[in-house]
Amino acid sequence: QAQLVESGGGSVQAGDSLRLSCAASGRTSSTYTMGWFRQAPGKEREFVAAINWIGITRYYLGSVQGRFTVSRDNAKNTVYLVMNSLKPEDTAVYFCAASPLDHGDSSSYTYWGQGTQVTVSS
Repeated sequence: QAQLVESGGGSVQAGDSLRLSCAASGRTSSTYTMGWFRQAPGKEREFVAAINWIGITRYYLGSVQGRFTVSRDNAKNTVYLVMNSLKPEDTAVYFCAASPLDHGDSSSYTYWGQGTQVTVSS
């Protein structure tokens, strides 16, 4: 089994920044695609960002493009999501996920963390 543990969430004001971290252990490999998803109350889970195993190819949800940056440190088995210029609509539980495949829809992600809450107030 693999374990993914997110950290770094919190309550901030609009315009502030946060950095989420996801520490991977167990069966996840540095060759896995790593993704971030979020789920707001009453809404379906949505894709936010992903990064391929070598860290060259990155994918973003359109509404976070230019504000969020995904990165990874394979030596530390950790993936990061730096979130700048946060907006109230970014409020959600953020989940880290790992996929042995290239980035695709959420069904391609095999392992999931428990999530970390991000709350942005106006």
